[in-house]
Amino acid sequence: MAAGAARAGFDDVVELPLADGGEGTLDTLLAATGGSRRTARVTGPLGDPVDAEWGVLTGGLAVVEMARASGLGLVAGHNDPLRASTRGTGELIAAVRAQGFTRVLVAVGGSATTDGGLAAVEALGWSLQGMKVTVACDVETAFAAAAEVYGPQKGASGAQISLLTRRLKLLADQYRSRTGVDVAQLTGAGAAGGLAGGLAAIGAELASGFDVVAEAVGLEAALEGADLALTGEGKLDPSSLVGKVVGGVLSWADDLDVARVAIIAGQVSDDARATLAERPNVQVLALTDRVWQSSETYTRTALLVEEAAIEAARNALGTPEP
Repeated sequence: MAAGAARAGFDDVVELPLADGGEGTLDTLLAATGGSRRTARVTGPLGDPVDAEWGVLTGGLAVVEMARASGLGLVAGHNDPLRASTRGTGELIAAVRAQGFTRVLVAVGGSATTDGGLAAVEALGWSLQGMKVTVACDVETAFAAAAEVYGPQKGASGAQISLLTRRLKLLADQYRSRTGVDVAQLTGAGAAGGLAGGLAAIGAELASGFDVVAEAVGLEAALEGADLALTGEGKLDPSSLVGKVVGGVLSWADDLDVARVAIIAGQVSDDARATLAERPNVQVLALTDRVWQSSETYTRTALLVEEAAIEAARNALGTPEP
């Protein structure tokens, strides 16, 4: 994208890594702000041990990415949605605590689990013990809706989704009676199969993952005075506009009066295209529209992205095609 914008005639092109609290948040923050990587052996989502990487940013903020301990990517397509547990994430936070860190950012996307965070809470002894924990949520899903919304992508059948939903509702009652926190009323509590709500029940703060990362990497300064903001997504659909990077960039660009935003995506769903067509300052470019066969989007991705960025930048500059 940056190369395309520069080729089209932009002299000042700022590249900024972003994430929304899902996978990649740890790498993004370390790349943007500096810090170090550490590893702890914890319990994986189905009970096998995993070596989970975590990070310490310059300034002493510890970053835990739950996908490294309890993520769907760790079960290699063989998930057990009823048994998958967040215990490893709780153990990872406990390992951070044991090393003396008092501020922790927990990124919660990409989970294999729908246990409402109970196993993590139990691993922490139902207490954060004075730690300030911020949960970076990439969705706004309610606690009890986590199974219905995300269960299918974790391999849950219809019957299992019903069972998991009942389990989440009972757990919400348990959290309320034991901690006084009504997770059913918290926006985003359903993130990571309810892990966000479980951590909130014992005192964690829930926050927009995109906003947390954007503030850490300096997005506001980068967008001030910008003529064009370029962002992207593998598949752009309505969910991309709520809690995800694309939606976050659009929102921040609106607030900071950026003249134009271009979204470059591998694929674009019809409903997302229709929604964004109502915004005259937003251009949507799909790689699938630039090829004869969709398979070419995988073999020529970099070139196609650069070409799309050139088109978006020329439109922003008012420069005609040569």
